[in-house]
Amino acid sequence: MSISESNLCKELHDAIVSGDVERAESKAKEMLNKGFDPYNIVKNCMTPAMKLVGDMFSKMEIFLPEVMMAADAFQACMKHIEPKILSRKAELIVGKVVIGTIQGDIHDLGKNIVALMLRANGFEVYDLGRDVPVGEFIKKAQEVNADIIAISALLSTALPYVKEVIKLLKDLGLRDKFFVMVGGGAVTKEWAQEIGVEGYGENADEAVKVALELMKKKKMKK
Repeated sequence: MSISESNLCKELHDAIVSGDVERAESKAKEMLNKGFDPYNIVKNCMTPAMKLVGDMFSKMEIFLPEVMMAADAFQACMKHIEPKILSRKAELIVGKVVIGTIQGDIHDLGKNIVALMLRANGFEVYDLGRDVPVGEFIKKAQEVNADIIAISALLSTALPYVKEVIKLLKDLGLRDKFFVMVGGGAVTKEWAQEIGVEGYGENADEAVKVALELMKKKKMKK
Protein backbone atom coordinates (compact mmCIF):
# COMPACT_ATOMS: atom_id res chain seq x y z
CA MET A 1 0.00 0.00 0.00
CA SER A 2 1.37 3.42 -0.93
CA ILE A 3 1.71 6.11 1.69
CA SER A 4 -1.08 8.15 0.08
CA GLU A 5 -3.41 5.17 0.46
CA SER A 6 -2.54 4.62 4.11
CA ASN A 7 -5.22 5.18 6.72
CA LEU A 8 -2.57 6.81 8.90
CA CYS A 9 -1.85 9.30 6.12
CA LYS A 10 -5.52 10.25 5.96
CA GLU A 11 -5.70 10.55 9.74
CA LEU A 12 -2.63 12.81 9.77
CA HIS A 13 -4.03 14.87 6.90
CA ASP A 14 -7.39 15.33 8.66
CA ALA A 15 -5.75 16.18 12.00
CA ILE A 16 -3.77 19.00 10.37
CA VAL A 17 -6.84 20.33 8.54
CA SER A 18 -8.79 20.39 11.80
CA GLY A 19 -5.87 21.99 13.65
CA ASP A 20 -5.56 19.13 16.15
CA VAL A 21 -1.92 19.55 17.15
CA GLU A 22 -1.75 16.62 19.56
CA ARG A 23 -3.38 14.13 17.19
CA ALA A 24 -1.33 15.30 14.18
CA GLU A 25 1.92 14.98 16.11
CA SER A 26 0.91 11.53 17.36
CA LYS A 27 0.08 10.30 13.84
CA ALA A 28 3.32 11.67 12.39
CA LYS A 29 5.34 9.88 15.09
CA GLU A 30 3.38 6.67 14.49
CA MET A 31 4.09 6.80 10.76
CA LEU A 32 7.80 7.37 11.39
CA ASN A 33 7.87 4.46 13.84
CA LYS A 34 6.21 2.23 11.23
CA GLY A 35 8.98 3.04 8.76
CA PHE A 36 7.21 5.41 6.37
CA ASP A 37 9.62 7.63 4.46
CA PRO A 38 9.73 11.01 6.24
CA TYR A 39 9.77 13.14 3.11
CA ASN A 40 6.86 11.20 1.61
CA ILE A 41 4.88 11.86 4.79
CA VAL A 42 5.35 15.58 4.19
CA LYS A 43 4.72 15.36 0.46
CA ASN A 44 1.70 13.05 0.41
CA CYS A 45 -0.05 13.71 3.73
CA MET A 46 0.96 17.04 5.24
CA THR A 47 1.39 19.35 2.25
CA PRO A 48 -1.99 18.40 0.71
CA ALA A 49 -3.57 19.16 4.09
CA MET A 50 -2.13 22.69 4.11
CA LYS A 51 -3.17 23.18 0.48
CA LEU A 52 -6.73 22.27 1.41
CA VAL A 53 -6.59 24.68 4.35
CA GLY A 54 -5.38 27.42 2.01
CA ASP A 55 -8.18 26.70 -0.46
CA MET A 56 -10.79 26.74 2.30
CA PHE A 57 -9.44 30.03 3.61
CA SER A 58 -9.54 31.63 0.16
CA LYS A 59 -13.22 30.61 -0.14
CA MET A 60 -13.89 32.00 3.37
CA GLU A 61 -14.99 28.57 4.56
CA ILE A 62 -12.56 28.96 7.46
CA PHE A 63 -10.84 31.97 8.97
CA LEU A 64 -7.36 32.98 10.12
CA PRO A 65 -7.49 31.31 13.57
CA GLU A 66 -8.24 27.95 11.91
CA VAL A 67 -5.38 28.48 9.45
CA MET A 68 -2.99 29.23 12.31
CA MET A 69 -4.11 26.11 14.18
CA ALA A 70 -3.46 23.99 11.09
CA ALA A 71 -0.03 25.61 10.67
CA ASP A 72 0.76 24.83 14.33
CA ALA A 73 -0.20 21.18 13.76
CA PHE A 74 2.02 21.07 10.65
CA GLN A 75 4.99 22.53 12.53
CA ALA A 76 4.50 20.12 15.44
CA CYS A 77 4.87 17.23 13.00
CA MET A 78 7.93 18.80 11.38
CA LYS A 79 9.76 18.79 14.72
CA HIS A 80 9.91 14.99 14.44
CA ILE A 81 10.21 14.67 10.67
CA GLU A 82 12.91 17.25 9.92
CA PRO A 83 15.69 15.50 11.90
CA LYS A 84 14.91 12.24 10.09
CA ILE A 85 15.25 13.91 6.69
CA LEU A 86 18.42 15.78 7.62
CA SER A 87 20.00 12.59 8.99
CA ARG A 88 20.29 11.43 5.37
CA LYS A 89 22.04 14.64 4.32
CA ALA A 90 24.64 14.26 1.61
CA GLU A 91 28.25 14.43 2.79
CA LEU A 92 29.58 16.87 0.20
CA ILE A 93 28.36 20.44 -0.19
CA VAL A 94 26.76 20.67 -3.63
CA GLY A 95 26.30 24.45 -3.61
CA LYS A 96 25.12 27.44 -1.60
CA VAL A 97 21.53 28.71 -1.68
CA VAL A 98 20.07 31.88 -0.21
CA ILE A 99 16.33 31.36 0.19
CA GLY A 100 13.42 33.38 1.53
CA THR A 101 9.82 34.46 1.09
CA ILE A 102 9.77 37.80 -0.71
CA GLN A 103 8.80 41.15 0.78
CA GLY A 104 5.05 41.54 1.27
CA ASP A 105 4.46 37.83 1.88
CA ILE A 106 4.58 36.03 5.24
CA HIS A 107 3.78 32.50 4.02
CA ASP A 108 6.69 30.17 4.58
CA LEU A 109 5.57 26.54 4.96
CA GLY A 110 6.37 25.68 1.34
CA LYS A 111 9.63 27.61 1.48
CA ASN A 112 10.60 25.78 4.67
CA ILE A 113 10.06 22.40 3.00
CA VAL A 114 12.17 23.43 0.00
CA ALA A 115 14.95 24.65 2.32
CA LEU A 116 14.82 21.38 4.24
CA MET A 117 15.03 19.25 1.11
CA LEU A 118 17.87 21.33 -0.32
CA ARG A 119 19.82 20.75 2.90
CA ALA A 120 19.06 17.03 2.74
CA ASN A 121 20.48 16.96 -0.78
CA GLY A 122 23.80 18.52 0.14
CA PHE A 123 23.18 22.25 -0.26
CA GLU A 124 24.37 24.81 2.26
CA VAL A 125 21.19 26.82 2.81
CA TYR A 126 20.87 30.33 4.21
CA ASP A 127 17.20 30.85 5.07
CA LEU A 128 16.30 34.53 5.38
CA GLY A 129 12.77 33.78 6.58
CA ARG A 130 9.68 35.58 5.33
CA ASP A 131 8.78 39.10 4.24
CA VAL A 132 12.39 39.53 3.11
CA PRO A 133 13.29 42.94 1.61
CA VAL A 134 14.50 42.84 -1.99
CA GLY A 135 18.01 43.98 -1.17
CA GLU A 136 18.53 41.39 1.57
CA PHE A 137 18.58 38.53 -0.93
CA ILE A 138 21.43 40.13 -2.82
CA LYS A 139 23.31 41.30 0.27
CA LYS A 140 23.30 37.79 1.76
CA ALA A 141 24.15 36.13 -1.56
CA GLN A 142 27.22 38.34 -1.89
CA GLU A 143 28.18 37.80 1.76
CA VAL A 144 28.20 33.99 1.53
CA ASN A 145 29.20 33.78 -2.14
CA ALA A 146 26.00 31.92 -2.99
CA ASP A 147 25.36 30.00 -6.18
CA ILE A 148 21.57 30.33 -6.15
CA ILE A 149 19.05 32.87 -4.92
CA ALA A 150 15.71 31.12 -4.33
CA ILE A 151 12.62 33.29 -3.91
CA SER A 152 9.19 32.16 -2.75
CA ALA A 153 5.92 34.05 -3.32
CA LEU A 154 2.48 32.78 -2.43
CA LEU A 155 0.68 36.10 -2.86
CA SER A 156 0.28 37.63 -6.31
CA THR A 157 0.64 41.08 -4.73
CA ALA A 158 4.25 40.16 -3.84
CA LEU A 159 5.27 39.26 -7.41
CA PRO A 160 6.45 42.80 -8.33
CA TYR A 161 9.05 42.50 -5.58
CA VAL A 162 10.43 39.35 -7.20
CA LYS A 163 10.93 41.35 -10.37
CA GLU A 164 12.68 44.00 -8.29
CA VAL A 165 15.30 41.45 -7.22
CA ILE A 166 16.09 40.74 -10.87
CA LYS A 167 16.20 44.45 -11.70
CA LEU A 168 18.50 45.23 -8.77
CA LEU A 169 20.85 42.40 -9.72
CA LYS A 170 21.08 43.87 -13.23
CA ASP A 171 21.56 47.41 -11.93
CA LEU A 172 24.41 46.24 -9.70
CA GLY A 173 26.04 44.26 -12.50
CA LEU A 174 25.50 41.02 -10.60
CA ARG A 175 22.90 39.26 -12.74
CA ASP A 176 25.41 36.77 -14.13
CA LYS A 177 26.89 36.02 -10.70
CA PHE A 178 23.88 34.15 -9.28
CA PHE A 179 21.29 31.71 -10.59
CA VAL A 180 17.78 32.78 -9.57
CA MET A 181 15.00 30.30 -8.80
CA VAL A 182 11.38 31.13 -8.03
CA GLY A 183 8.40 29.19 -6.70
CA GLY A 184 5.24 29.43 -4.59
CA GLY A 185 1.51 29.54 -5.14
CA ALA A 186 1.54 32.82 -7.08
CA VAL A 187 4.30 31.75 -9.47
CA THR A 188 3.87 29.85 -12.73
CA LYS A 189 6.48 28.38 -15.04
CA GLU A 190 5.40 30.81 -17.77
CA TRP A 191 5.82 33.81 -15.46
CA ALA A 192 9.23 32.57 -14.36
CA GLN A 193 10.31 32.34 -18.01
CA GLU A 194 8.86 35.78 -18.69
CA ILE A 195 10.99 37.46 -16.01
CA GLY A 196 14.07 35.57 -17.15
CA VAL A 197 15.05 33.48 -14.14
CA GLU A 198 17.02 30.26 -14.49
CA GLY A 199 14.84 27.99 -12.40
CA TYR A 200 11.26 27.31 -11.36
CA GLY A 201 10.02 24.68 -8.91
CA GLU A 202 6.35 23.80 -8.58
CA ASN A 203 7.11 21.76 -5.46
CA ALA A 204 10.05 20.78 -3.26
CA ASP A 205 10.94 17.74 -5.41
CA GLU A 206 11.15 19.83 -8.55
CA ALA A 207 13.00 22.66 -6.80
CA VAL A 208 15.75 20.28 -5.69
CA LYS A 209 16.05 18.77 -9.18
CA VAL A 210 16.29 22.23 -10.74
CA ALA A 211 18.87 23.37 -8.20
CA LEU A 212 21.01 20.28 -8.86
CA GLU A 213 20.75 20.86 -12.62
CA LEU A 214 21.83 24.47 -12.22
CA MET A 215 24.89 23.38 -10.26
CA LYS A 216 25.77 20.91 -13.03
CA LYS A 217 25.60 23.75 -15.54
CA LYS A 218 27.86 25.88 -13.37
CA LYS A 219 30.48 23.12 -13.16
CA MET A 220 30.36 22.63 -16.93
CA LYS A 221 31.12 26.32 -17.44
CA LYS A 222 34.27 26.16 -15.34
